[in-house]
Amino acid sequence: MSKKKAEKTKAEQEIKEELEPEEKAEEEVNPLEKELNDTKEQLLRVTAEYANFRKRSEKEKNDSFAYATAKTVSEILAVIDNLERALSNEQEDYEGLKKGVRMTYDGLMASLEKLGVTAYGESGEQFDPNFHNAVMHVEDDSLETNVITDVFQRGYKINDKVVRPAMVKTAN
Repeated sequence: MSKKKAEKTKAEQEIKEELEPEEKAEEEVNPLEKELNDTKEQLLRVTAEYANFRKRSEKEKNDSFAYATAKTVSEILAVIDNLERALSNEQEDYEGLKKGVRMTYDGLMASLEKLGVTAYGESGEQFDPNFHNAVMHVEDDSLETNVITDVFQRGYKINDKVVRPAMVKTAN
């Protein structure tokens, strides 16, 4: 039996020797192929993650816009209700109508304030081209330079962003 074992071991060793050069060649190629395959897989994963991120960002942007629009409309609905009630009233009471319009205006301005919108542009303020649009100019020595004398249309801004500049008349 020992002779058979020796022959078997010798045969196994010969096979190993024959296979070793091939294994060494495979080992030399395999690390590069493995690295290439890993890099390809990583690139595919990053590409898929970016596509998912882009889709998620687009959905979040659309949801934010829809939420902001709904919030704005819900704030203005009370004003619309008041205007509908005023129009359906058949009385010809001018003072009552004026009072109702004033209350509706105040309600609208309160709603805009809740949304972060503020009105600006008053006579006597200093003219600033970033916030005001001068449509007229008057020379008056009794007034300071670049002072607003009349406001034709008030300006509105949300936080620090101008929505509409004030249309004004300036002096000097």
